[in-house]
Formats: sequence, C-alpha cells, structure tokens
Amino acid sequence: MQSQTSNPPRIAIIGGGPAGLMAAEVLAAGGARVELFDAMPSVARKFLLAGKGGMNITHAEPYEAFVSRYGTRREMLKPILDAFGPQALRDWIHGLGIETFVGTSGRVFPKDMKAAPLLRAWLHRLREQGVVFHMRHRWLGWAESGALTFATPEGQRTLAADATLLTLGGGSWAKLGSDGAWLPILRERGIDIAVLRPANCGFDIGAAKSDGEGWSEHFRSRLSGEPLKAVAVNFSDASGHSHHKRGEFVVTASGVEGSLIYALSAPLRDTIEANGEAVLHIDLMPDWSAERVAAEVCRPRGSRSLSSHLQSRLGLKGVKAGLLRELLPAATFNHTPALAAAIKAVPLRLVSPRPLDEAISSAGGERFEELDAGLMLRAMPGVFCAGEMLDWEAPTGGYLLTASFASGRTAARGALDWLQNN
Repeated sequence: MQSQTSNPPRIAIIGGGPAGLMAAEVLAAGGARVELFDAMPSVARKFLLAGKGGMNITHAEPYEAFVSRYGTRREMLKPILDAFGPQALRDWIHGLGIETFVGTSGRVFPKDMKAAPLLRAWLHRLREQGVVFHMRHRWLGWAESGALTFATPEGQRTLAADATLLTLGGGSWAKLGSDGAWLPILRERGIDIAVLRPANCGFDIGAAKSDGEGWSEHFRSRLSGEPLKAVAVNFSDASGHSHHKRGEFVVTASGVEGSLIYALSAPLRDTIEANGEAVLHIDLMPDWSAERVAAEVCRPRGSRSLSSHLQSRLGLKGVKAGLLRELLPAATFNHTPALAAAIKAVPLRLVSPRPLDEAISSAGGERFEELDAGLMLRAMPGVFCAGEMLDWEAPTGGYLLTASFASGRTAARGALDWLQNN
C-alpha cells in the first residue's frame, strides 16, 4: 500500500453493522485512514438486538453443509467464506477475549450468550486502531464533485474519500437502521438491484373454514401466541421439490412464525409468489406411524367425547387439538380413518409473507453480477459493497452473521488491493 512517509488513503465506510465494522478492522490494519458513518446514534443496533435471546454467531456443522445453506448464491459466497469461514470467525472472536461454545444443535454462541461484551471489546480495539466513528450521519449519495454527502444534526456535510465501502444492510428492522434507503441512490447510478423481499419471516394464512382470511376469532383469541411443539411439516414448492422439516413454530394473530417456519421461508415465499399460495401439511404426531395413529383414533370411545378420546389415546390437546377443529371440515370428524390421516397431514394454506420490516432478514439487494471478486461495483470504481445489502439470503443459525463478517473482510481487502494498484 502506501509508504510510511506518504499520506494514508482515506476510506469511508457507510454502515456500522458487522460487515462495516469488520471492514474497518481490516482497512485500519492495512494502514488506511478509516472513517465510519452511520445514521443511528450508535453502531450495530441490529446485532445487539439479535443477541438478546442468545448471540448465535455461526454454526459448527461440516463446511460443505454450511456453504449449502446459501442456496442459489452458494457459488458467489463460497470464495468469500473460504477466506473467512466459521472456524476463522470463532478464532477471531477468541482473539477479542470472548470464549465460544457449540450448542446441541451445532449453533455457536459466546460463552455468556451475549452480544454486548463482544461488541464492546471490538469497538475498543477499533478505536485503538484509529478508526473514527461519525454517528447520526445519514448518507444522501454523491455530490457533483464525487464527494460523499451526509445529513447530520448540524446540517449537510460532504467528504472526499479515496475509496468507499457501503455496508448499509437490507430492508428489515428499519428502526434499527436497515431501512433500504440506499436503493434509489444506487439505482440512479444505473446499478441493477434485486427487489428486497422478506426472509426468515412469518406468514399469513388464507381462509381456514370460513369466508375471509385468517383464523376464526374463537381460535385467534384462545390460541394466538401458543407454540406448536414436536411437529413436522411437509410441502411441495413451485418447482415440485419436496421439503420436510421437524421442529416447532408459533401461532400468531394472522398466521404462523417461528424457527420451523423461518427455516422454510425462502421456498414458501417463492412458492406464494409463483402460485399465489403455499400449502403446508402439518404432522401433529411425527413420532407415530400413520398406522399407529389410525389404530388409536379408531378405537371405540364409548361415552367419551371425541376431544377426550384424542387426548386420552394420542395426547392431542391445546393448540394441536384446536388446530384440527380450525382447519378440518366437520365431516372429517365423523369419519375416523379420514381424521387419523388428517392428524398426520393437517393442511395449512399460507397466502403471504409478513411485511419486510418485520422479517429477521431480507433477500435481494445488490446483485453479485454488478461486482468484481473484491466486491467493487464494476460501474463505480472505488465503491465496494458488503453485508446484507448484497443479493443473498440464508436461514437463521449463524449463517447470516458469518457471511456478513466474511463479506466485510473481502470488500476491505478488495479496497486495499484497488488502492495499491491505483
């Protein structure tokens, strides 16, 4: 890069999430003068909120399985993850003095499960490296001179940078800074950007058994917020591919959400876009064979009610029993073989994902085809992009954070290389 006697290059990073902070560390270590700008009063707000329930930083599954979680963008992200994958991320965290452990599901967490101590140690190191932070600076684009422009509490400000890294996040959780306000700025420059769509999100259901959409008022008022535990779901997506997963999810006022739904949110969303709906079949008794369920349902129940019979013979009660009544036609309850079959495949029609701002993350964004291997915009030399603003998505489980960290490093190294050659 620059010699010890020359002025170091001035690099602006816009966006203070994990990708931006990781880029700042790499650039500062490479001898650059780094200034980071963020519209919020403090950095990494989404990172901190995501860590409140336990900071899932990455995943310890075999690497090839890990990379496969990025779906259609696997080939674009693999070189980035090869350079800084799950183990490298854990080693980096250990270098901050934060211990990690692998949970029973393979998810990796800091030992204390918290994001705040990790962030504090990281910010301390960045400040020691000379990184300068500018809060409450909302990026407005470029002036005619090419300088970056910002809206600040003191008025508009411009900054001339030798290179710029955009790490502005996607479109979910706008109140924490990821509001997608950067899209029109880049589109005005002719950059092709895929529409932002919700990912890792809940879904609204279609009509249950009545006219209109959603749950009946009786079901909603009694069971909204209740978890469906130890279930499995099956569905065929728009391309005919079958999906099967076990886990749990939650009934919401308008539909369903939770880990099992999030794990299938991409194919569910895409199927709804293609077909207008996606039909999940819920197996309420995944540990029981269809034959065993049928045998128990068809046993004589004497004077007991059907509800008491199902609870006694199968343990079906609460939200699971309520779901049967809500989604099955009345005639099914008068035909025990049909009822037994339905318990293994309760149909649930999903008609729309929840709004983007409610989603854990977003799909879409800056297309990789617009970027070179160093994540520089081909049409805008000296401008690099990283993090969730790129066009990729992944399930929860540490995959989102790992790729954000890794892409921040790749963009920073790309910037250093570009400056060296220009």
